[in-house]
Amino acid sequence: MKSQEEVKDLLIPILEKEGSCFRKFLSIKAKQAIPGETVITKTSDGVETSNVAKTGDWLVENQTEAKERYLVSDKAFEEKYEFVEAEGEWKIFRPKGKILGIQFEKEVFHRKSIPEELEFQAPWGEKMKLRKGDYLVCPPDKSEVYRIAKKEFEETYKPC
Repeated sequence: MKSQEEVKDLLIPILEKEGSCFRKFLSIKAKQAIPGETVITKTSDGVETSNVAKTGDWLVENQTEAKERYLVSDKAFEEKYEFVEAEGEWKIFRPKGKILGIQFEKEVFHRKSIPEELEFQAPWGEKMKLRKGDYLVCPPDKSEVYRIAKKEFEETYKPC
């Protein structure tokens, strides 16, 4: 398994050269996470990763068919989302950021001898597997790299 730093060194140059700007267009539901709570993120193709909530983290639920859940730090949450309305214990937020992304099937990956399945450490320290057809993404500041499953990406993002 490659570390987050190794995967950034390997893949950010590809994202910079071959990637495109994408914007999340679906609103999300979110609530404050319970510190110590383990959140297992499941997409249409199975378990993606897991993470343990820290104080201040937000539990986010995407409004895709899979309704995948994941944790976002308070700081990142403020940068990425703006409040729309309350809905019971959950609140609705509109995304406001952009990402740089590329689908993991372009020939450029094969030219760099990157395997069709790449296991790496997600920014939160857990294992993440990038499969053919998924999207490899990073924020504009290139501080992290992570995977978004193909189906969920296509349900959630559009070109800038």
